[in-house]
Amino acid sequence: MMLQTSTRQLTLGQAINSALRRALQEDDKVLLLGEDIGKLGGVFRVTDGLQADFGSDRVMDAPLAESGIIGTAVGLAYRGYRPVCEIQFDGFIYPGFDQIVAQVAKLHYRTQGAVRMPITIRVPFGGGIGAVEHHSESPEAYFAHTSGLRVVSPSNPQDAHTMLRAAIASDDPVLFFEPKRRYWAKGTVDEDAPGDIEHAAVVAEGTDVTLVTYGALVAVAIDAALAAAEDGVSIEVIDLRSLSPIDFDTLERSVKKTGRLVISHEAQQFAGLGAEIAASVTERCFDYLDHAPVRVTGFDTPYPPSALEDHFLPDLDRMLDGVDRALRKPNSLTDWRAGE
Repeated sequence: MMLQTSTRQLTLGQAINSALRRALQEDDKVLLLGEDIGKLGGVFRVTDGLQADFGSDRVMDAPLAESGIIGTAVGLAYRGYRPVCEIQFDGFIYPGFDQIVAQVAKLHYRTQGAVRMPITIRVPFGGGIGAVEHHSESPEAYFAHTSGLRVVSPSNPQDAHTMLRAAIASDDPVLFFEPKRRYWAKGTVDEDAPGDIEHAAVVAEGTDVTLVTYGALVAVAIDAALAAAEDGVSIEVIDLRSLSPIDFDTLERSVKKTGRLVISHEAQQFAGLGAEIAASVTERCFDYLDHAPVRVTGFDTPYPPSALEDHFLPDLDRMLDGVDRALRKPNSLTDWRAGE
C-alpha cells in the first residue's frame, strides 16, 4: 500500500484516523484493538475505514471488557507488537486501571529494562458533548501520578496527528487523552511533520499573566487571551501537551517573565494537575511571583448531568476571573467576601 503524504484540512478526529492509518502502513507490528472500532469505526467514527483496509487481524473489535483489552495488549507487547488500545469513553477506563498501573507502568522497571511496553492507550476525555453519566470524566491525574507512564493530550488537529504517531513509535507506554468535544474542530495538518510528546507549546505570547492548560481548554484560553487584550491585559497561553512528564522549563521561563500563573483544567480541583503545577512552579519561581498561582477548574463533585455541565466546565468568564485574581483586580472571590 502506497503512503500518501500531504498537508490538508482535517478535523481532530480525522487527524487521529490519519495517524493510525500511517502507523498501520509503516509498521506491521502496529495493531488496534477496542470496542466497536472495526466495523462501526468507533462511536466517534475515529477509526472509520481502517478495518476494511487493514483487516480484522490488525484492527480488532474487542469484547466490552477494558481489563481484557489492556491485558491482551500486555501480551502483544511481550511478543514485540505495538498495540494501540481504544477506551471507548473516559469513564470506562477504570476496569482496566489495575492492568495499567500494576503491569503496563511497571514491567520495564520490574524486568530491569529487559521488557518494554510500547502500548498506546487512546482515551476520549472531558465534557462538553451533553453525554450521560460516565461519559465526560477527566481521569488524567490518576495516570500522571503513576511512574512509568507517559500522559499526553493534544488540543488541535496538527498535534493530534503528530503526537499520536510519536506515541505509537515510543517504547514507553502512553496514555493519549483526546478532547472529545474538539473531535470536529478543523485545522491544517502537515502529515509529515515530526511529533513532540515531551514539550509544552507557547500558543499565544504575553507579558502580564501565564495561563496554562491542555486539551479542549486551550481553545478557550486563546479566546480569553484575545478578550483580555481588549482591556490591555497580555496573557501568555501555554498548551502543556505532555501532562507527565511536564515541561517545567517552558513554564518557568514564562512565569519568570510574567510573574503570575493561572492553571485551568476540566478535572476536579483537589489533587489535580493544577495543584502539582502550582507547587512545582512556586518552588522554581517563588522570587518572581507577584501573586500565588490561581486554579480555574471543575468543581469537587461528581460530573453533573449534561444540563448542568456548562456550570461545571471552566469557560472564558471563569478564566478571565482567574486572571483578575492573579492581577489583584476585583473578582468573584473578592466580591463574595465583600458581601460577608
